[in-house]
Amino acid sequence: MFIEIIKTVILGIIEGFTEFLPISSTGHLYLADEFVKLNETPAFIHMFMVVIQFGAILAVILIYFHKLNPFSPKKNRREKRLTWDIWFKVLVAIIPSVVIGLPLNDWMDKNLTSWQVIAATLLIYGILFIIVENYFKNKRPQVTDLDNLSYGTAFKIGLFQVLSLVPGTSRSGATILGGISIGTSRFVATEFSFFLAIPTMFGASLLKIVKYFAGGNTFSGSELTILLIGTFVSFIVAYASIKFLLNYIRSNDFKAFGWYRIILAILVILYFGFIKGMIA
Repeated sequence: MFIEIIKTVILGIIEGFTEFLPISSTGHLYLADEFVKLNETPAFIHMFMVVIQFGAILAVILIYFHKLNPFSPKKNRREKRLTWDIWFKVLVAIIPSVVIGLPLNDWMDKNLTSWQVIAATLLIYGILFIIVENYFKNKRPQVTDLDNLSYGTAFKIGLFQVLSLVPGTSRSGATILGGISIGTSRFVATEFSFFLAIPTMFGASLLKIVKYFAGGNTFSGSELTILLIGTFVSFIVAYASIKFLLNYIRSNDFKAFGWYRIILAILVILYFGFIKGMIA
């Protein structure tokens, strides 16, 4: 059990660190499973990889609790109205994922969870980050404040989020890249991506748990312990990761993450395409 807890902590660190960075937490977790294999059933591991994202959701809620709380007695009427506006924009933005993502969820799980797909999406979006950042380098963003984000722009960002259904894409990467591409500042795109994560990831976690139990599975004591530890570690690390990203983008662009994705894609191709076969 001790070894399983160590593995769980490692996976929780990976999830928490990568969830809000535009480098794909799902891709990293599936790749990590190649080396850090939990001694659990495939059904539990598949569910675990998604549900520990709940810890990252809690980190966003804690950091932005005041900003996202429309009932705060410290806010005046205008501030409360603006807070409700943020939530309504988030609801509009998740419509594409609900309409498109839910029907395709099972098919994507069965057909797109492979190292080839993960390597391709890491590479493609890594290149896109560099291209987009270079293109908008000297252009002034049209939306520099979250309060000025229109419902139409929120919906468009939600359309970009649909792309993250493919493993390796990165939910935050797709929404941030989309936001910048349609005229938002890096900071607005990043914060809205955080807020959009709350209902999106909560819904994904709930869906995986429901499917897990609907498949006739239950939690043993050790499995519940592993899930709780993974979620807690994810929460702690995600909190630090969010703080890091917010400070980073104040004076830096996202090209470094683009290069990281490209390098990781090359390593994935080398390992799974050549090295693994040689050492098997």
